[in-house]
Amino acid sequence: MILRNSLFTLAVAASFVNAGAAIPVYQDETRPLDERVEDALSRMTLQEKVNMIHAQGKFSSAGVPRLGIPDLWMSDGPHGVRAEINWNDWGYSNRTNDSITAFPALTALAATWNPDLSFAYGNALGEEALYREKDVMLGPGVNIYRTPLNGRNFEYMGEDPYLASVLVVPYIKGMQQNGVAASVKHFALNNQELWRGHIDVNLSDRALHEIYLPAFKSAVIDGDSWTIMGSYNKIRGQHACHNEMLLNKILKDDWGYKGVVVTDWGGAHDTREAALYGLDLEMGSYTNGLTSESEFTTDDYYLANPYIEMLQKGEVPMETIDDKARRMLRLNFLTAMKRDKPFGSVATDEHYAVAEQIGNEGIVLLKNAPVGKKGPKLLPLNPDVKSILVVGDNATRDLMKGGGSSELKVKDNFTPLDGLRAIYGDKVRYAQGYRAGRPMYAHVEDIPQAVQDSLRAQAVAMAKDADVVIFIGGLNKNHQQDCEAGDRQEYGLPFGQPQLIKELSAANPDLVVVLLSGNAVEMPWEKEVPAIIQGWYLGSMAGRSLANVISGKVSPSGKLPFSFPARLEDNGAHSFGAIAYPGDSIREEYLEDILVGYRWHDTKKIPAFYPFGHGLSYTDFKYGKASASAKTISGDQNLTITIPVRNTGSVEGKEVVQLYIGDESASVLRPLKELKGFEKISLKPGEEKAVTFTVKPDDLKFYDDKTGSWRAEPGKFKAYIGSSSADIRATVPFELK
Repeated sequence: MILRNSLFTLAVAASFVNAGAAIPVYQDETRPLDERVEDALSRMTLQEKVNMIHAQGKFSSAGVPRLGIPDLWMSDGPHGVRAEINWNDWGYSNRTNDSITAFPALTALAATWNPDLSFAYGNALGEEALYREKDVMLGPGVNIYRTPLNGRNFEYMGEDPYLASVLVVPYIKGMQQNGVAASVKHFALNNQELWRGHIDVNLSDRALHEIYLPAFKSAVIDGDSWTIMGSYNKIRGQHACHNEMLLNKILKDDWGYKGVVVTDWGGAHDTREAALYGLDLEMGSYTNGLTSESEFTTDDYYLANPYIEMLQKGEVPMETIDDKARRMLRLNFLTAMKRDKPFGSVATDEHYAVAEQIGNEGIVLLKNAPVGKKGPKLLPLNPDVKSILVVGDNATRDLMKGGGSSELKVKDNFTPLDGLRAIYGDKVRYAQGYRAGRPMYAHVEDIPQAVQDSLRAQAVAMAKDADVVIFIGGLNKNHQQDCEAGDRQEYGLPFGQPQLIKELSAANPDLVVVLLSGNAVEMPWEKEVPAIIQGWYLGSMAGRSLANVISGKVSPSGKLPFSFPARLEDNGAHSFGAIAYPGDSIREEYLEDILVGYRWHDTKKIPAFYPFGHGLSYTDFKYGKASASAKTISGDQNLTITIPVRNTGSVEGKEVVQLYIGDESASVLRPLKELKGFEKISLKPGEEKAVTFTVKPDDLKFYDDKTGSWRAEPGKFKAYIGSSSADIRATVPFELK
């Protein structure tokens, strides 16, 4: 930090001397940002402009040294600042000062349904990025959860565009208040990893605007994200990183975006399209985005020497380079060249507290049944328990390794086994139960069946002597699981876990199953297990958060940000055959259209195994009678809906009260209901609070693909208020005139 700031100060001082006594407009932070940008642009040569808009190393792009404008430095990822990578290959530089806090994956953040925690997350990550001298953090991700096989779902915020839209904005604001740019990704329709570099996605305008774009739109308009990252795939025949419809028409024209569009690494494919169709910064070309290198240099990038040649020949307008350089200057002045930003901090108690709290509120209690017909519920675990057997590879595994660009080098890693031993001490024994292989990218390690059989037999034998068994399994960050560049091969749990769970249950019915994953999984063993927890990837403080919930120190309050279908075929994307997922290797059709997630389950009357918004507590909440401010509203009026919620249990808890709106009769297909509001409240035993929602005119609209506009049709609507998309506690009919 000291070296970089000192060099920057010397460069600025030198530019002062060269310019004389007067401070150039672009260096005067009291002047309006646009004036500074235009002044700097007027001083730059064509070569300097082009130098700014492509990489000069794996995670850096050039500034303008002659003018004292510093380089930009970027880092993966959305859950923590990645360890330092070599200048121009993908090897780690093996530094000793780049260990950080791993924050929970964004599925866990989405499961909190808590915008305040999203702001705290973004701020803490921004502080760590500052300490590591990063100007742009490559996240957050808001691609919609379309299929549970997508290897990268764990990086995103679930299946619902409204939930993702509400949560992404405070994350961006929290980060960017530190002078670190967010880079919302992957724009757009990167909903699978298989064939991600070329699969051509085709879908209706309604699905595009109602499902897949709203979170990006909120990130741009409400969050003012300073950068946005394109996706690898094609959309209607054209790559997303230079897609005329997506980048020029929608992002920059319709939404008025002033920020920088950056490629995913290796996402550019054509100089002319990159020049004309909205790309501003090209990164990682001539690699596969992760591992492959080539003999080409960054001067050979599409937006480097080939672009200069096209500009000089008049084959593309000179205004295109000015627009790109203008955007890069604006980004630079907001980040690298900003002189009054703080120094940041890393792996602090405050950051660990943020990570732990997100885990506390993101963990979802899926099931908590009595052991036997009349026994007490298994969770929270009785403090007087005499012996606990913890089983599972994920109880001790470093789940920050693997996953591709989300891989992290953590300073501290409190595993689930660590967390449980911190509370229950030597009552806790451990058996691995199954082996999942070393953390590996792009490869799958073959584990001999004899090894799995032996580990399973040992765990089952030990389970017979324990008071309680806690199985901690799920997925991990290896290839073909929750990992970049490959999708899952099966919906069920890998490594023989289903058989292990069944045998553990037979040996000891007091069984808790904890699933650590970023995806839904098949549960043929569910009826045999009294307690199930969805624990996500919780980062550095995973063990503490899980132990907090299991012990009852924290009453669980997480709610699912996506549906768990009973069978893979119950998911909309998988109900139309291979052309809808994964495509024919060239083309893919989103035939489920707007019916994604719970919209599909509701409208098609196919119940989810665990529905969107589901999550249990250690207390009980009673919803009272809902009331509305009017029975009829006009097209420009708001409707206020109020419902009392009381904690009728014996412990303090938090509840997410959810509002859905359904159009009772429409000229187009509409889902049975759609999430349009939620509020997370904390209630002490016996306490009651009134939750009020405001239904705005926009909440009633659908995208009219015939006119290219949003509209609502007069008629009858219904408001649904409940604890999940399938647990509706009150309904309020109203009419739009």
